[in-house]
Amino acid sequence: MQQDMELEVKRAQRGDREAFIRLFQRLEPELYSLAKSIVGRDEDCADAFQETTLKAYKSLATLRKPKYFKTWVIRILINECNQLLRMRKRTVVMAELPEVAESDRSAPYYEDSRKLDLREAVENLDESLRIVIHLFYYQDLPIKQIAGVLDISDGAVRARLHRARGILADEVKQIRKGELAYESI
Repeated sequence: MQQDMELEVKRAQRGDREAFIRLFQRLEPELYSLAKSIVGRDEDCADAFQETTLKAYKSLATLRKPKYFKTWVIRILINECNQLLRMRKRTVVMAELPEVAESDRSAPYYEDSRKLDLREAVENLDESLRIVIHLFYYQDLPIKQIAGVLDISDGAVRARLHRARGILADEVKQIRKGELAYESI
């Protein structure tokens, strides 16, 4: 699989557009999932994916080691997602969703909505923890590559993984008890 991807990257670097398309089709589900975990909204995911594809295509010749193509693309995607988040912060929100009245919180539909699965618990993590969990567990990247993508030390990656696992373990315990603490979210 890795050698197959390296061959496709080399073909793409030599100008084979079909090879580039195949590479991105192979990575699309993983990249989309990562973008979704960072920006949240589907339209933002599509924007980030499109910009990532364009930037990767334009600068593919600068990639020195084809075996790091996936890591390189993930780094571009994370930068694009962060750029979208910065732009979103500058945008003024016109209307907020109404608060759920305290009396409505006892309604059965509210109780059902309080139950989070593990994926939702991961999405509720702080961004720095969520990205590390996503890269490690969903993208199967080794700690060394995650450190390279995020430009942090291996120890920082391990610390974030440890902290995120602890938070998720507490979350799972609360879910099992049936009482999710919304104060911490």
